[in-house]
Amino acid sequence: MTDAISRRPPAGLAMRSLLRADAIVLLHSRVATVLALVLPVVILVATSFGKNSGQRLGGPALVIGLALTLGLLTSCLLGYSLTLAHDREVGVLQRLRVTPTATWMIMTSRISVQVVTNLIASIVVVIVGVILHGLTPSFVQYLLTIVVAALGAAVFLAIGQALVGLVSSSGAVNAIGRILFIVLVLLGILGGTGVLGDVVKTISQWSPVGALMTLFSDVIGTTSWTGQDTNALLACLGYIVVFTFIGVRWFRWETH
Repeated sequence: MTDAISRRPPAGLAMRSLLRADAIVLLHSRVATVLALVLPVVILVATSFGKNSGQRLGGPALVIGLALTLGLLTSCLLGYSLTLAHDREVGVLQRLRVTPTATWMIMTSRISVQVVTNLIASIVVVIVGVILHGLTPSFVQYLLTIVVAALGAAVFLAIGQALVGLVSSSGAVNAIGRILFIVLVLLGILGGTGVLGDVVKTISQWSPVGALMTLFSDVIGTTSWTGQDTNALLACLGYIVVFTFIGVRWFRWETH
């Protein structure tokens, strides 16, 4: 045990190597790029045609919030979770685990790269959105948007981590992730309109998608902080705590 510890590389060097490797893999992943950036931009472009197209969906601020939320949801829930499950299934995680590198660094590196990528994509989406929809947010609003984007990335990464922790097969993770994606989107978007009833509307406001859309919309728009924003923030923090615990407690480094 002492010899193994003495041969362990410096923490800084090990973390930099992991970050570099994970960043290269993510940059070469076309799926990750499409999920994080292209889909939100397509939504913004599609809703920019016509004078009232954005208003019909709740206004430009809500449209941009929708694009940001869907980008984070697809990138984290479908992209991150599937990549992690696939790497575990083919033995990549197990091979990394038996190296002198600390196990916490392996997951920290992957999550950090994913969060940074999501933040960069969110900044691009916000810039495109305000240009297409004619908004002029202040510098503080941009900063708050980045904070909410980091919060949203944490929420959906926690959900994705919990999914990988509870399900061992990458195929099952893919299938369940897609179903969960549809449920969350429908609950957050359609439920929030009230067409499914007042009960579903109330539930949707506490859902991950609904809570983040509320925060994004009020941060980008001119709406002052309300009790609904507080509830949305508390809901997001609750999701992070609960699903992070599940993802860490039941995570397995190998499928067998």
